[in-house]
Amino acid sequence: MSSVEWNQRAAAAQAAVVERHLKPVWGIPGTLLGTPAYPATRRDSLFVSWNYWWQAHLLDVAVDAYVRDGAPSTRKLVLRIARGHRVRNLFRVTNSYNDDMAWMGLALERAQRHAGLNSARRLRVLRDTLYDAWVPDAGGGITWRTKGLFLNAPANGPAGIFLARMGRFERAEETSDWLYRRLLDLETGLINDGVDGDYDSPEVGKIYPEKYSYNQGVTIGLDAELSSDLAPTHAVRAAGLIAAVAEHMTDGAVITGGDGGDGGLFNGILIRYLAVAARALRGPDAEDARAMASEIVFASAEAAWHGTRELDGRVLFSADWTRDARIPGTSDAPAYFTGGTVRSSETPERDLSVQVGGWMAMEAAAALARS
Repeated sequence: MSSVEWNQRAAAAQAAVVERHLKPVWGIPGTLLGTPAYPATRRDSLFVSWNYWWQAHLLDVAVDAYVRDGAPSTRKLVLRIARGHRVRNLFRVTNSYNDDMAWMGLALERAQRHAGLNSARRLRVLRDTLYDAWVPDAGGGITWRTKGLFLNAPANGPAGIFLARMGRFERAEETSDWLYRRLLDLETGLINDGVDGDYDSPEVGKIYPEKYSYNQGVTIGLDAELSSDLAPTHAVRAAGLIAAVAEHMTDGAVITGGDGGDGGLFNGILIRYLAVAARALRGPDAEDARAMASEIVFASAEAAWHGTRELDGRVLFSADWTRDARIPGTSDAPAYFTGGTVRSSETPERDLSVQVGGWMAMEAAAALARS
């Protein structure tokens, strides 16, 4: 498929999310955020619950759209989402979760680099917060929450990528080493979710063996960020992890599984960083790894597109790219927050996360096709 056709699909995904989900924050002009669900409840429209990290990915994918089309209206979209996030977070950039802040750092850095957003102060705050979050007494890594000692891939992976982009390469290298030392499952070749830190025995702790797609994505993304002909370890690591994803997480090169709530973003994150690796990975084994990553990106995005249905004249993505989307309704039980995570709506397609994840897949395929 041509890059023109992928660009058209990405534009259709953008229009769907913008028209169904985006609203000014508390009616304040010049701000936008995505309502957590569609159809939206009154609480959704008032952003009583707003899901900081979902909005970070909304900003990041809006930057993708601006890179794709260069339109002044899309740049305005980027700036308004960034302003909406700042307003809704009460003019702070930090919160209680290191993974949330890492995602926001990645989005703000790209918004500044590509769309001219003035986010230098916020980026410095996030850079220093995440750099200082390292826990050497527990064997390294950063914690998921700012309080506690659960160290996981969803915090360390994006923090490592962000710190590399902010010039903290030594810590990014330490983070990559930590991920493979503490969280690599030798049987499957995939990255486990996390580990409980232990000050007394830093290399010992309860492993959480869940294999989530986004954990593979951010680890691959960190390898791609650090890879070069002079740093061959990262290409070797990424090649092994991409092969493990192909074996254990795809069917016919299509990423399997999917859910709503926080899980609605997992596969989109994996496909984003597979597309990054397909373009940027350097070193031994890189050519085959890039080819395999490209295959997964295009097959998954194709499946995601063919699983869409029409709602209000716009595409609606399925939570699971191996099946067709289901149309949500106002009577469906909404997503809910528990234990630090957002659980799926009764019909996952109702959740903003699912629709942003589908948009991410289209933008990833479009960017890869253009390259």
